Order: sequence, then structure tokens, then C-alpha cells
Amino acid sequence: MSGAAGCQGGGGGGDGDRGPRWRRPWKLLALGLLSASSVLAAAPGAGAMSKEEKRQLGNQVLEMFDHAYSNYMEHAYPADELMPLTCRGRVRGQEPSRGDVDDALGKFSLTLIDTLDTLVVLNKTKEFEEAVKKVIKDVNLDNDIVVSVFETNIRVLGGLLGGHSVAIMLKEKGEYMQWYNGELLHMAKELGYKLLPAFNTTSGLPYPRVNLKFGVRHPEARTGTETDTCTACAGTLILEFAALSRFTGTSIFEEYARKALDFIWEKRQRSSNLVGVTINIHTGDWVRKDSGVGAGIDSYYEYLLKAYVLLGDDSFLERFNTVLKGDIRPAIETHEMLYQVIKKHNFLPEAFTTDFRVHWAQHPLRPEFAESTYFLYKATGDPYYLEVGKTLIENLNKYARVPCGFAAMKDVRTGSHEDRMDSFFLAEMFKYLYLLFADKEDMIFDIEDYIFTTEAHLLPLWLSTTNQTIAKKNTTTEYTELDDSNFDWTCPNTQILFPNDPMFAQSIREPLKNVVDKSCPRGISRAEESLGSGPKPPLRARDFMASNPEHLEILKKMGVSLIHLKDGRVQLVQHAVQAASSLDAEDGLRFMQEMIELSSQQQKEQQLPPRAVQIVSHPFFGRVVLTAGPAQFGMDLSKHKAGTRGFVATIKPYNGCSEITNPEAVKEKIALMQRGQCMFAEKARNIQKAGAIGGIVIDDNEGSSSDTAPLFQMAGDGKNTDDITIPMLFLFNKEGNIILDAIREYEAVEVLLSDKAKDRDLEMENMDQKLSENDSHKQNSEEATSAFQDVGEVSEEPEEEERSDGIDPDSLAPANADSDSVSISNQDYYVPELDEASAPEPTCTQGDNQPQEQKTEAESNSKVSWDNKVQPMESILADWNEDIEAFEMMEKDEL
Repeated sequence: MSGAAGCQGGGGGGDGDRGPRWRRPWKLLALGLLSASSVLAAAPGAGAMSKEEKRQLGNQVLEMFDHAYSNYMEHAYPADELMPLTCRGRVRGQEPSRGDVDDALGKFSLTLIDTLDTLVVLNKTKEFEEAVKKVIKDVNLDNDIVVSVFETNIRVLGGLLGGHSVAIMLKEKGEYMQWYNGELLHMAKELGYKLLPAFNTTSGLPYPRVNLKFGVRHPEARTGTETDTCTACAGTLILEFAALSRFTGTSIFEEYARKALDFIWEKRQRSSNLVGVTINIHTGDWVRKDSGVGAGIDSYYEYLLKAYVLLGDDSFLERFNTVLKGDIRPAIETHEMLYQVIKKHNFLPEAFTTDFRVHWAQHPLRPEFAESTYFLYKATGDPYYLEVGKTLIENLNKYARVPCGFAAMKDVRTGSHEDRMDSFFLAEMFKYLYLLFADKEDMIFDIEDYIFTTEAHLLPLWLSTTNQTIAKKNTTTEYTELDDSNFDWTCPNTQILFPNDPMFAQSIREPLKNVVDKSCPRGISRAEESLGSGPKPPLRARDFMASNPEHLEILKKMGVSLIHLKDGRVQLVQHAVQAASSLDAEDGLRFMQEMIELSSQQQKEQQLPPRAVQIVSHPFFGRVVLTAGPAQFGMDLSKHKAGTRGFVATIKPYNGCSEITNPEAVKEKIALMQRGQCMFAEKARNIQKAGAIGGIVIDDNEGSSSDTAPLFQMAGDGKNTDDITIPMLFLFNKEGNIILDAIREYEAVEVLLSDKAKDRDLEMENMDQKLSENDSHKQNSEEATSAFQDVGEVSEEPEEEERSDGIDPDSLAPANADSDSVSISNQDYYVPELDEASAPEPTCTQGDNQPQEQKTEAESNSKVSWDNKVQPMESILADWNEDIEAFEMMEKDEL
């Protein structure tokens, strides 16, 4: 095996077709650490976590896994994935399409297969045996459905092989799985043959999609027209396909995967030895020639190194060393930078800018940061990473945990949720978190005997010497001369990777502690330096004042002219030839670019950000957070950090368009009303007159959802709305029904209207737990109601009122309304419509600065049964369509 024995592999969730994974800079953090097989001894002294605390955290991970897994099995199985907000399964074809994201779903109980070997890692051998029996009995791989080759390979084929690997290990130990006869391997082989038609191309690169029943070119396949695939999609097959060949003795799978990997290497750019992101599967031409380590390419690099570790083929290591070389110092630095972002927002947003402003605010509970934390701890033994893992556990319990599992974050800034719990959350997140805190004696097998696939499935290292049916061929030197002395042919010594100095990692992390807080950096302007002695802060566009003589002098030196308009506005025009020097001209160019960006931003800032409706009463206690649209009138929740908290009550009439007839039920409560038949401001005035402390307008368009529709904000009525002082928020139909269902189930429902979600009510949650321990179910229900004081009667559901045909009288303004464009001359820069007094300062997103000290208790005894819960409407629009459009757009762009 060329000296690779004993090297521990590692991986994260795959990418390719899986959503927006190209935006994650943390995917490859662990690659430089894959060879560090032994955990270094933790540095003695201060900072070391006690063995008891590690044990408690490990138990907490087990409880969290049980919460997620049991809810999937209870509410979703045999569906592919759980929808944790509506407590039901996601079945492809029964839910509105989410685009490419749904290509991972194949009606083959995806989450259960993806979770098989996680059960064994977490010492849940009885549950594993039951799960294997369910997979063998229930799962059908012959469905007429088009799936992603990449996702099906890493999640389903990898899951079956990982399950088989640990099943035969348990059988050899003699206690469990004695009946097992390779059934999972037979299913894996069946699936492997169903994926092979995708490789029927002239290049050997696979089609990105295949029909499980009809293949690719069959008339009923509904696929086979694609011409392009991503590098990771074609290059992240070798581990699973080679393992399938080694397990079964059927060489064809490894041959096809090697051919695809070799073809990509042949098409690399010769001078740099780098590969692109997207390639034509028929001609081999690069469609996107840019290279990097983001999604669409990252797991290609990952599998080069892991193929060497598992298969012992030197050519894979040569290729990995020629394009990427792991280093622990940048791994520590990058990890620390990302951790600072997490401490700011509780989770990593899908994308943020170089100055740490949130760009795409979603977080679908991705496991890569937990993976990197685990491997950094293995490589360094630094107890700091145990504290990082503790933070991840606390954040998941505080902000993502809901009664039916864990919900993805729709917006890390507000804490709102998505009705989504992807299979990789169970396959990877809990595996890495448990291993982070587990000692060797906590495991029932030696994890060092296995390598992780990119989906964290386990493949045994002994496969390297089994059924080697393919002659090794090092094709690297056919194309370029490489110096073997530059390559490490064995796993590097961890003492070389990490000096025996407990302060080494800390010294690397320290400069990055405040990096996120130092966003919007200020440089030095040469033009402003010339006005005084020594360096001065530059004249930034956000600081410019047209009435400031010093600023006007700086503009003159930079060749910028200021033109006063009759309506009080000013125009700025730059002529580089009029600048005092070439350096001043460059400063002028920078100033004009900033001003153009500022002008655009000012227009965008007229759009209000989303707000949050958080259900804080029993049994939710703040776990369910709904994305709400803001109003252009009433209380500005961004200026009232405490928000408005109160019990909800439906009003009569339900549309709120006339005087409220049940004011006694509405007084001091948050009024629920239906959209339609009058202006939003009129509704607000009517409920405010009735004594309501806030209002929630629920969309009357059946099935509408914030997951699929753009954010809306409620406009005024064209009159002065200063008389409206209560907060008003808008919920789409799906989110509104969650509150209405809660009222039907629990009657007294309390919510918090705020600009972002707050910590859940642990005090009331603990009170509820104590009540449940001491009383019967009936008494518990009665006393839980009394614990929230007398809330009066909840009005019955009003009758539906007819709506007249024609235009909806509600003024519902899209938050993403078009803004005016800014014209720029080829010779001059021009910025229109600046305020005469000053240009307002754009705000740098600092994010959620909530305290991290509050600990989250395990809730092993507080599971809430929703068996009798009235399910929301059958037709709920899909999640994330607004993001899908962005994904498709970004696939066409070169970053």
C-alpha cells in the first residue's frame, strides 16, 4: 500500500449538484490533515477539558442524534428526507420541485441509507440491525426517476457500502448481525450497474444524471441530453466504485471510475497542472476554465489523496501533490476565521463577502465545519477545538432544534427556519461531533482501520490489498516531467506538521480573534495625506459632505467636479486629466467607484430586511421561527430589540377591514387577520383601535410560502401613517398555517415579533419538563395552560368572506423592487442624485451578537408527540426556489 497503512481519511458532504456548495471556503480544511492518524496528547494545564465533560458532551450528541433520527423514522420514513417544521416526509413528485436540489431524492429512503454506519459509530448496534433489515425489506432501487449520479454515488452507494463494511465487522465480533449474508453489498452492486449507463460517452466522463429504471438513452429515460458536468461530479467516484469492485471482485466499476479520473487529469492545463470546474462530457473541452477549491471541484482533490490512501496507487498522490499540498498553518487560520463568523451569526451563512458581510444568509446544517474541527483536533490535540465543538452543539440545540427534528436556517441573521433536514446532517454532523469527544475506549471498533468518503461513509483500509484486478499505470509522467523528490510518499509525521508546542496553534489564531469585527477596513488616501502632516484616513464616499470645503479641495485634487442641480442634488464627474497627479487620479477613480456603489446601496437600503415571528409558548419555547415580511409603517422592530411579545388572537371580521367586533379577545394581544379587501394600513388602524399590541397578516393565497416567494413588505396607503404605532408583520400562507395549527392544538399560543430570533425560553421549558415528570398527561395539559396565566378565550375561526374580483386592494410591495440604474461614461464617472448635505454612511453588517455563555440542557425526556397534530395543508410550496435561481445563475458565472 506504498506506506499508506494506518492513515486516517476524512471527508465532508459532497458537492456537485448538492445546492450552493461552491461558496464554502471550508470544504478542504481537512485535506492537509488526512494523514495525521493519531491524536496528539492534549496540552496539560489550563484549557484542557475534563474527561467527564467530554463524556457529557458525547452523551448530548447521542441525545441530539436520537431526536433527529427518531423523528425521521416516526414522521418521514420511508420517504427520502424529513420536513421538520411540518412533521412529514419529503417525497419527490408529491412536493413542488426545488430544481437540482431534488436530484438527490430517488424514493429509496435516502436518509436511512445515509445514516447506517453512523448508527454503529454511535454504538447503536441494535438500531443498526433493525435499520439494515428495513433497508433490505423496503428499499426499491428500480424506480422510474432521474437522479444525480454524483449524489446517488456518495449518499446511496456509499451508504450501502459503509453499512456493509460495519455489518461484516460486527458479524466477525460474534454478537450482532449473525444473520447477515451480504445483502447490502448485493443492493450496492445492483445500484452500481444502474449507474454504469451514465458512463456511455466518448470521453468516459459520466452524464450528470441517470434514470434508475431506464438508464440514459432509453426513450423513457427523460435524461441524456446534458453536455456538461462538474469536475467533482466526474472525479468523486473512485472510492465508492473501487470499493464496490474490491468487495465483489467485479472490476468494471473501478475501471470506469479510473477512466473518468484519468481523462480529467489528461485535460489539465499543462503549465499550471490545474483543472477547470466544468467540462464537456463529449468533447473534453473546458466549459469553465477557472480553477479553485470550491464546490464543483473540491472533492476531486479530496479523492485524489484518499484514492492513494485506500488503493495505494502512487499516481493519485502525484496528482494531489501537483495541484494541492495540505498545510496545517493555513488550516488553523481559515478555521479560526470561520469560527469568528459562527460566533457572530451562530452558523456559517452560505456566502459572505471579503469584509464579512452576509451575502447568502441560508445555512442548511452543513457538516463541513464540524468535520474540520474534528480533524484539527486529531492533528493538534489542542483542547481549544473541543470548546469549538461544544459551541456547535449549543448552537444546534438553541437555534436549529424543533419538535420534529432539526430545521435548516433560512436566514442566520434572523434565526428563521426552513422546512428541511437533509440526509447529510444525520450521515455526517453527528458522526464528526461524537468522534470529537469520544475516547478510544468509547468505540466498539478502531476508527483508524477505515477511511471516510466525502459523505463520511466508512470503507476499510484492507481493501487496498483485495481483488486488485487492475494493473496500476502511472500516466502522470506521460504529460509532464515531475521531480519525485518533491513528493511525500508516506503519511507525514504529525510532529512535523505540528510542532510540539502547546502555544503554536494559539499563536496562529490570536491575530484572527477580531477579524470579523474589523470589517469595512479603512485605507490611506494619498490625496488626503497631502493636506496635512502624516497619514490620514481617506475621504470615503460614505463620509463625503458637499458643504465641507476640505472635502471639496480633495475632490479637486482627484479630478472630481461637483455640479449643483436646481433641485438641490449634486452630480459628481471625474476627469482623470484634471487630477493633480496620476496617484491622485487613481484615488479619484476609487472614490467614484465607491460613490457608485453607495448610490446603488442607498436605493437597496430602502428595502426593509425580513423580520421574525417566534413561537415562544409550550411546547415550542422559541424553537420555531417563521420568516415574516416587514411593514413600511408602524413600530420599527429593528429599533426595539426586545420586540413585541404576546398571545395571539384571531379577529372578527377576519379581514380586519372594518371595526373589530371582538375587542375583548384582541386587547393586549397580537391580532391575526387575513390579507385582502382593504389596505394594510387600514387593518393596522382597526386592530390598534381595538387594543391589539401587534398584528400578523396571513396571506390568503393557498400554498404561498416564504421558501418559494420573494420577500414582501407591506406598503402604506399613500397617507401619513405616523398614527400607527404597533408592529405589523406579514406571513405567507404556509407559515401562517403553522400558527393556526398551533392554536387548534394548544389554544394559548404566545409569539414574539422581532427583527431576529431570540434565545428560546429555557426557564419555561424546564418548568414544563418538571410538570410532565410529576403529573399525568391530563394534569400536565391543564397546568401547562395555567402556567402562562389567564389568557382569556381564543375566538373561533371566522367564516371565510367573499372577495370581490379584480385588483387586490392590499398594497403589497416586493422588497426586491427594481432600483434606478447608474450610468457611467467611458471617459467620465458620473453619480446622480446625491443629497446636498451628505451621503449617508452604509452600514457594515455585524450580524447577531447574542451571548454565547448560556448553556443548553439535553432534552432527552422532553420529546413532544405530534401524532395527533392537525397537519398543515397538503399543498405546501417547495423550499428554496429563490436560491435555486441563484445557483443556476452562479453556475454560469466564473468567480
